[in-house]
Amino acid sequence: MSRFSYGPVELHLVGFGTGEPDPQSVGALRELVDSGLLRLLDVVVVSRSERGELTTQEPGEGSQDWGLGDLEPVETGLTGDEDIEELAASLDPGTSGLAVAFELVYARTLAQRLSAAGGSVLRTERIPAPVVNELLDAAAQE
Repeated sequence: MSRFSYGPVELHLVGFGTGEPDPQSVGALRELVDSGLLRLLDVVVVSRSERGELTTQEPGEGSQDWGLGDLEPVETGLTGDEDIEELAASLDPGTSGLAVAFELVYARTLAQRLSAAGGSVLRTERIPAPVVNELLDAAAQE
């Protein structure tokens, strides 16, 4: 069977408004990493000034830990400048967030098994949770 070092990687921008990352949001990420469902590959703090200028900071570069504590990424630098700029395009002036790259660990197993059988995932598409819930709630009310 083919051995993959990594499974699919997703990039997310988690917004926090004007303050630092919310401990509950970072805690949710920590729970998923601790459970083994996700592997945190990279995380970058992004901030957009009131004038629209984007700044980035790797955890541990400054005096703030941004609520990440001991949550260490496996592969810093995986998220490139172009990825960060694309993610941060939706960041409003005066706000901040985390650009997070994580591996879907369960999908690595699927990819390995498909590869061993001569197959592969040709395309994936994600339906955001708010959209799914809204559609199912509307369908249940009909």
